[in-house]
Amino acid sequence: MEGIIDMDINLIGNKLVPKQENSMKWYHFIGDGSTQFGLNAITGLIGMLTYFYTDKIGLSAGVVGTILLITKIIDAFTDLAMGSIVDKTKSKFGKVRPWFLWMSIPVIVSIIAIFYIPANATPLFKGSYALITNIIATAIVYTAVAIPYGCLVAVRTNKVEERSKMGIIRSIFGYISGMIISVGLIPITNMLGGNQKAWIIISVIFGVICSLSFLATFAVSKEDVEKEEKEEKISFKESLSLLFKNKYWVIMFVVMFVSNIGYSLSASTGIYYAKYVLGNENLVGIMGAIGLIPVIIGFAIIGPMVKRFGLASTTRITLLIGIIANIIRAFIPYSFIATLICGGITTFATIPMMSIGGVLINNTIEYGEWIHGKRIIGMTNSVSSFGAKIGAGIGTAMIGWILAIGNYDGRLIAQPHSAIQMILILCIYLPLVLFIIMYLILRKYDLDNKYQQIIMDLDKRKNE
Repeated sequence: MEGIIDMDINLIGNKLVPKQENSMKWYHFIGDGSTQFGLNAITGLIGMLTYFYTDKIGLSAGVVGTILLITKIIDAFTDLAMGSIVDKTKSKFGKVRPWFLWMSIPVIVSIIAIFYIPANATPLFKGSYALITNIIATAIVYTAVAIPYGCLVAVRTNKVEERSKMGIIRSIFGYISGMIISVGLIPITNMLGGNQKAWIIISVIFGVICSLSFLATFAVSKEDVEKEEKEEKISFKESLSLLFKNKYWVIMFVVMFVSNIGYSLSASTGIYYAKYVLGNENLVGIMGAIGLIPVIIGFAIIGPMVKRFGLASTTRITLLIGIIANIIRAFIPYSFIATLICGGITTFATIPMMSIGGVLINNTIEYGEWIHGKRIIGMTNSVSSFGAKIGAGIGTAMIGWILAIGNYDGRLIAQPHSAIQMILILCIYLPLVLFIIMYLILRKYDLDNKYQQIIMDLDKRKNE
């Protein structure tokens, strides 16, 4: 976990820049990354709620879908509010750091409450209870941690190598958390009896883990409170105006919106592809297992790639690789081998965006401060998160819309040709288009080559 930069002069993005002293030790990165484990645990548990509500509590699938949709919409808008709240927060710990402490107990209560739904109540009461507890857990508690967590990158360090490493370690923690829940949750709850009580036990365990992960981040985080107190307070309206005048932030806003459409598609369409295109739904398990290989490779090489090529260039290179893989797959969509190889390459291509997308966003904060003289931290991350969640919601909705266009019918053993074509669009052609869009837009992101000079200029201003 030693610093990425090892020489007095560093080559980043084909440009020589002065070496920067590292301010973070290995345990700082671990403590910082731990919150991503907790946040992804919450996301993973929420992702299993459809099964829990329908099979353990007896709510209809339609009601569950409506509850989760309403929650997602509210969640997107609370992100905007939280950004403004973070920017206005005052405490002895700073504006970002205290939220990890303040939410350490509410996260336990809110997670348990989701699964403590009265199983013998009326459908109306159960539905209302589910809606309220989901809003509290995701739109309030989760958001109250996730937005400050995104901001923490900007207030913790302005060093590109440290921000990059923070993003990578966070992604690793998040991926581990997601894998534990996706692979182990159902077997473990079944071992405990498979009833609601088993799910409540698991919720208690994960609630405590989430709390501890937040406290770990709180313990190792640092903020310059005196500097923040001197910063000019900016209104919500002015913040929005300045953000949309920041060309690099606009680029990342669009990219994150598009990428989250893609994430939603990839997370939910694999089963359709395996069952109806490849002809065996059990192949999805093999695809998932093989998919671990490019993930591991991606996390292993992304650090050296960022050091050699820079943040944006690394992302563009891997996106280009993903484009080529999807084009090849488009010519042989019915090949299982091609699906494994090209699908794995596509997975690899998403790792940089997953790992350093947040860093690319937070680097726009210094650019905005350099151009406009005002530093906007909370709103930078919250409005980006708003766009990402809207993108995720659209991606999820598109699955149903596109399948409906193809006359998909889940009751049929074999789907009509039109439905198969729509599945191919969802799994190959649409992701290809999204990759191309992201690649073309990111070609305009040349902030990496300017960033070190911007930091030096800002430091000079502060010392004048």
